[in-house]
Amino acid sequence: MRRVTLFVNGSPRNGKVVAVYGTLSDLLSVASSKLGIKATSVYNGKGGLIDDIALIRDDDVLFVCEGEPFIDPQTDVNPPEALTGSHSDWITLNVGGRCFTTTRSTLVSKEPDSMLARMFKDKDAWGNKRDHRGAFLIDRSPEYFEPILNYLRHGQLIVNDGINLLGVLEEARFFGIDSLIEHLEVAIKNSQPAEDHSPISRKEFVRFLLATSTKSELRCQGLNFSGADLSRLDLRYINFKMANLSRCNLAHANLCFANLERADLSGSVLDCANLQGVKMLCSNAEGASLKGCNFEDPSGLKANLEGANLKGVDMEGSQMTGINLRVATLKNAKLKNCNLRGATLAGTDLENCDLSGCDLQEANLRGSNVKGAIFEEMLTPLHMSQSVR
Repeated sequence: MRRVTLFVNGSPRNGKVVAVYGTLSDLLSVASSKLGIKATSVYNGKGGLIDDIALIRDDDVLFVCEGEPFIDPQTDVNPPEALTGSHSDWITLNVGGRCFTTTRSTLVSKEPDSMLARMFKDKDAWGNKRDHRGAFLIDRSPEYFEPILNYLRHGQLIVNDGINLLGVLEEARFFGIDSLIEHLEVAIKNSQPAEDHSPISRKEFVRFLLATSTKSELRCQGLNFSGADLSRLDLRYINFKMANLSRCNLAHANLCFANLERADLSGSVLDCANLQGVKMLCSNAEGASLKGCNFEDPSGLKANLEGANLKGVDMEGSQMTGINLRVATLKNAKLKNCNLRGATLAGTDLENCDLSGCDLQEANLRGSNVKGAIFEEMLTPLHMSQSVR
């Protein structure tokens, strides 16, 4: 690969270092883009017209024209040293014990405002020490410096396997290579694995269950099970706190003593599930189906659904003796033929709730909203002392 420095015709300033590829037309296209002109021809430093890409040598200084005759840059400044001396001479850098040899123009031309450009813009301007071979000493990491030097040579970010992009980024920031910083930040972002928010499947979850004791708490807090089929599984003692279980099939599942606090169960099916001692504080089960569920624990540990959102749920025929539904929302819910003996329904919103055929003996409905609620075919009388509101 060859590199050349391009200048606008007649001017030795604001040149651009480019790589030479393909044909002469390709070089003219790159020159037009880099210099902001409509390049039609290229001359060497002596005014010779270049009509073949093979005539261009590495580190040549070329002048690009828009159709006008060649203009000798010597009329502008002292060109010999400016074009072929101070910026084209070779220098060696000792970076962290490893030597890199390059031209001054490589360090200066592409990023003129960088630290490297300021260090080597003028000969002997940087008074730092040199090693015994005359190489400039730079106390930085050579592994991370090499991609930066190559970028200054050809304008492409190429990092070998095993090189940490974050290390290269820090070196680019240290040396002030602004255009490279942008490339590295994009490369680092693209190299990060995409966040996987896809729901956990039944097959994946069963694999976890098989590796866990039935009495140990499997931590599933905050996980996404949306739409998963978890029916008929043994899910005892599992921590589903704040998990996404929306639209899940949990029919006939054993959820004894599971923690479903603040979990999203909206639209899920839990028909005939075993929910003894379950914790569902502030959970969202709006529109869920819980027909024929068993919340009654023989040992006396009561299921806790305090503050849960149970709007429109269907809990017909469920066993809920002693259940805690304090300040829960059961608006438009179906609780036909449920056993609610000794249940705590204080402050519960039972508006338009169907409680036909329920057993509410010793249930606490104080402060509950029973507007529009249906109490037909009650198994036991409902005393006014049980419901003040």
